[in-house]
Amino acid sequence: MSTKTVERWLSDPSRVPHPGTRQEVSEALGVEAEVLWPRAIRSAVKIGPEREIVTAYPYRNACPTSVWGQLIDSASTSITFAGYTNYFLWQEQSRLSDRLKAKAASGCSVRFLVGDPDSEVTRRREEIEGVPLTVGTRIRITLDALRKMGVIPGVEVRFSDEHIALSVFSFDDEMLVTPHLSSLLGHESPMLHLRRLGDDGLYDRFAGHVAALWEGGRPVNL
Repeated sequence: MSTKTVERWLSDPSRVPHPGTRQEVSEALGVEAEVLWPRAIRSAVKIGPEREIVTAYPYRNACPTSVWGQLIDSASTSITFAGYTNYFLWQEQSRLSDRLKAKAASGCSVRFLVGDPDSEVTRRREEIEGVPLTVGTRIRITLDALRKMGVIPGVEVRFSDEHIALSVFSFDDEMLVTPHLSSLLGHESPMLHLRRLGDDGLYDRFAGHVAALWEGGRPVNL
């Protein structure tokens, strides 16, 4: 790389070359790229709480079903499905009941936190969505699927109406979080894939929220 090229990139601090050029200038000067362009390096490398964000999806259904499958199948300690209906899981994941049975048999805790199909919160949400496949119906489909699994040690189900606007699905130290937007259905709302990297980060904040809802939840008699 010529001296003029190096000088051109160093003469204006506001100008940042592409990664390949940064590397060439760095080698020519014998100086690390992060010293020459610290802001560029910081913007390219996640620091702080955002390090726990693995991926962000503009829509929940933009996340491949294979990602869900991998998270479910790789979990060994705990799985929590804290979606208000959890209905889509049974539609998108083949042999889900058998897979969850195997998880529970291996010592993995499996929890479902679902909305009460007969609650006022559910009724109001049905009015907002205004779709034929109602919220209550979707919850009942999930409950029926869980009922057909039979009584399995390690699989627990509770009702809660307080997560109507936020779905959290955790798999050991990874998590999928969907904040529900306005009148949109769950699959139309954005989703974050998180991985726990430390105390009191994004993962822990959502996990604590779900833990509190679980403690205050009402047992479901299947």
